[in-house]
Amino acid sequence: MTLFSSEALASKRILITGGGTGLGKGVAAHLAAHGAEVHLWGRRQEVLDAAAAEINQRCGRTCAYVQVVDIRKADLVDAAVGQIWEQHGPLTGLINNAAANFISPTRDLSPRGFEAITSTVMNGAFFTTHACGKRWIDQGLKGSIVSTLVTWVWTGSAFVVPSAMAKAAVNAMTMSLAVEWARYGIRINAVAPGPFPTEYAWKMLSPTDDVKVGATSADEVPMGRYGELPELGNLMILLLGDGCDYITGETICIDGGHHLAAPSTFAGLTKLSDDAWRKIREASQAATASSKAQRST
Repeated sequence: MTLFSSEALASKRILITGGGTGLGKGVAAHLAAHGAEVHLWGRRQEVLDAAAAEINQRCGRTCAYVQVVDIRKADLVDAAVGQIWEQHGPLTGLINNAAANFISPTRDLSPRGFEAITSTVMNGAFFTTHACGKRWIDQGLKGSIVSTLVTWVWTGSAFVVPSAMAKAAVNAMTMSLAVEWARYGIRINAVAPGPFPTEYAWKMLSPTDDVKVGATSADEVPMGRYGELPELGNLMILLLGDGCDYITGETICIDGGHHLAAPSTFAGLTKLSDDAWRKIREASQAATASSKAQRST
C-alpha cells in the first residue's frame, strides 16, 4: 500500500547509522524511494558501497553517500557529521539504528562483551545525536531524530541485558531531549519494532533451532507474521517528514501486537540446558567471526 508520494522526502537529507545492512539498509532504500538523500554509516566499506549501489539503482538517481565511522568515538562522529555539513549541506534527519547484540546468560558475559554492546547502542546514539543537534541549534535549523529501539525498553529482557539497558537509556534520552530541544524545532522520537527478520541479527539472536521463541517467533505475534520493511519505512517517513511536527518524545511500537499478547523477550530461554547454551555460543561466535572476516577483506 502506498501511503506517501515519491517526493514526500524530497527536501530531506537523512543520516542512517548501521545503514549498510538489515533494517537500516531497508529503511534507507524506502526513504530514498520517497525522495530523501540518504547517508549511510557502518563498519564495512564494501557493504556500505554495495548498499549504496543497490539503493541508487532502485531509485534511479545518486542518493546514497557512505562513510565508515566508529560511532563509539565522539571525536570521529563529530568530524564525520561536520564533513556531511561541509560537503553536502546540513542534515534534516538522523536515524540512530546502529546496534550490537547477542543472547547469553548474564553470568557468562565478559566486560568486553558488555562494553561492545552498550558503547555502540547508548554511546553511539548519544554522540551522533549530539553532533547533529548542536549544529541545528547553532544554525537555527529544525531537525528530526528517530532511534530504533525494542519493546524491551518497557519490560526489560533476560539474556540480552546489555542491549535492554542501553536501549532503555536511549529511550530516556528520547524523552529528555524532546523537552529540552523542542523550543529549537528539533523533534526526538523512537520506534520499537517487533520481529523484523534480518540476516545477521537473526544469526545472533536465533542462532539455532533451540531458540526460535519469544522475540524471534512469528507464531507468538497476534497478526501471525513478521513485520515487513515498507511498514517500518512508512512510520519513519511520518516521523522524519513534514506534517506531524507535534509528535515528539514518543517511542512508537510497531510489532503486530506482539508485546501485548506474548513475551516479546527471551524469557523462554530459561528452559535451555547448559549444552544448548554451548551450541548457541558456538553459533554466535561463528557469525561474529564471519562478520569480522568480511570487514578485514
